[in-house]
Amino acid sequence: MKTNTSITIRMANPADAQALLNIYAPYVINTAITFEYAVPSVEEFASRIAHTLEKYPYLIAEEGGNILGYAYASPFHDRPAYDWAVETSIYVDQNIKHRGIGRKLHDALESTLREQGILNMNACIAYPPEEDEHLDKNSVEFHAHMGYRLVGEFYKCGYKFNRWYNMVWMEKLIGEHLSDQKPPKFNRLTKVS
Repeated sequence: MKTNTSITIRMANPADAQALLNIYAPYVINTAITFEYAVPSVEEFASRIAHTLEKYPYLIAEEGGNILGYAYASPFHDRPAYDWAVETSIYVDQNIKHRGIGRKLHDALESTLREQGILNMNACIAYPPEEDEHLDKNSVEFHAHMGYRLVGEFYKCGYKFNRWYNMVWMEKLIGEHLSDQKPPKFNRLTKVS
């Protein structure tokens, strides 16, 4: 799917693991945006991509063969009653800011999820009681701009860099909730809608 003249969005595959890990690793090492402590191996990351693609989209923003960021969905919870809800994640190369890449990824992810029959997009976001060098409030502001609403905050539930961080849940409803709801289409996706 072409989103403008130079940035394209495509489906990821496990062979992209090293390039995606190059984007993710600085978030693990330097930020509290992810509460993961150790950078996963390339093999582990490839396995995560493959597992996600069994049911959900895993998208990449690319320009001239360079990967700029990625976004994916995962189960909100495992029980069948939650099948219409997902948790979303977006990571953009920290060296490339203010180019609208996060929005392009989010829009493509939302469109693909809507085609699958997903109704609720949920975001679990690390949130600082006070901004510091490891975490600011930009992610919450981004999601609010994308149409999410804050639905809950958990206090001092994430510990990283010898500090306690809060976590918030935000949600965006993207489809009609019916009493006779059709199940989502959980198939291996090969293209971006």
